[in-house]
Amino acid sequence: MQIRVLGAHSVEAKGLRMVSLLIDGIMALDAGGLTSSLSLSEQQKVRAVLLTHHHFDHSRDLVTLGANGANFASPVYIYGLRYTLDILNFCLLDGKIYADFSRWPSGDKPFLQQRVIEPLQPQNIEGYGVLPMPVQHAVPSVGFQVTSKDGKSLFYTGDTGPGLEACWQRISPQLLIIEVSGADKDKDFLKSNGHLSPELLKYELMQFNIIKGYLPRVVAIHVAPQYEKEVRGELKRIARQLGTCIDMGYEGMKIQL
Repeated sequence: MQIRVLGAHSVEAKGLRMVSLLIDGIMALDAGGLTSSLSLSEQQKVRAVLLTHHHFDHSRDLVTLGANGANFASPVYIYGLRYTLDILNFCLLDGKIYADFSRWPSGDKPFLQQRVIEPLQPQNIEGYGVLPMPVQHAVPSVGFQVTSKDGKSLFYTGDTGPGLEACWQRISPQLLIIEVSGADKDKDFLKSNGHLSPELLKYELMQFNIIKGYLPRVVAIHVAPQYEKEVRGELKRIARQLGTCIDMGYEGMKIQL
């Protein structure tokens, strides 16, 4: 399993893109920086997009994927909670600012075909085992454990605040891609809005180790660029305290499991 970090930030600037991951070239996790990272030929290979929640930095490029893909040979399947899809259909894929590619080129055979997922209900998507797990965010959200046929697995939280013990009980990933949205000086604000700082992450990883008896490789994404230097230093500190590796994700990062 190859994981490619397309977007690793919560905002966009030159060289920085909003959150999106790509697994083996065919399955995207969130779509904040999906089309802005991929050539047209690469976009044609994407078969599924799994959405953690509806916020713009995780869903924006569904519109441009729909525009580019209108002439592609095969549809793309968009998976999300019913709440997530309802909000996207009302606010993003509404046919007002841009064409509604969930209904185009025809209502019965649109390019973007939506599929509702249920938390805690495992399913097979494009040959991968996918387990959606509820996480603690300001809106209904899920993280995804994705497992390949040869048993390689990752867990991607999407946006989440503290309180992941229930997730740790049900998953056993080799790779944890988790959000860290800001520095410890703002941890109370981050916590109140369903996000993590490095110190909040430390507690969640300690709980993971207690419950599972190991720590996976950890990659942190979703940081705002103005806090990146500070967060990087704080992540190095907690990595030393926990005796593990915590990497800061970046655009173009590739991880092989």
